[in-house]
Amino acid sequence: MGKIPHLLIVEDDELVQSLMGAYLQRDGFTISLAATGKEMLAAIDTEHIDLALLDLGLPDEDGLSLARQVRARSDLPIIVITARKGKSDRLAALEVGADDYLTKPFDPDELVLRVRNILGRAGTVEAPSIRSEIYRFEGWSLDMDARAVIAPDGEHVAFTRAELNLLAALVKAPNRVLTRAHLLDAVSHDAASPTDRLIDVLVSRIRKKIEPEPKAPQFITTVVGCGYKFSRPVT
Repeated sequence: MGKIPHLLIVEDDELVQSLMGAYLQRDGFTISLAATGKEMLAAIDTEHIDLALLDLGLPDEDGLSLARQVRARSDLPIIVITARKGKSDRLAALEVGADDYLTKPFDPDELVLRVRNILGRAGTVEAPSIRSEIYRFEGWSLDMDARAVIAPDGEHVAFTRAELNLLAALVKAPNRVLTRAHLLDAVSHDAASPTDRLIDVLVSRIRKKIEPEPKAPQFITTVVGCGYKFSRPVT
């Protein structure tokens, strides 16, 4: 039997916090609670947390700043849960490294599904695997089982989950044009308000990491008016 995933709920509204905790505990998760950014960071430092559910409107610090701090020192999965519904808020959350974004009010069953999907991709809960997924191009390797991007010299290059999922979507369909809406689904799993800029930002960041000349990309090329495609052979 695998270990029970440990979730950290960071929410200052006591009613919302207790309802989320009760629902997730009923679904079999271990739960810790935090009402402030200070409590969140203390919990991450002292407990083994598998995923954080982070509200943006905390009393002592903005959730985006907290997500940025966490991402700078770990790859802890983060789901932002907030009443902010703007595209700019979703974009900002994903840009700082959040793995998903859910707006209030939300369906508790959808929350559980998103948690399980992210934990499965992170290897925290068992997820079905048919074969080892390793994609190679121009000396690079994308290892989906290890969630790793390895440069030709053997160095492991740091990628956020959104960046890795976007690169995976592209290399799995070489020489096929993928629309921004398709790619947004691959990284955010929430196409309610797709934003082209999110994909453009992520592509720019990936190019800086893997392209010999990011301003003259050879791997991820732009198809004007359509989207992007991966233009090199993949094995």
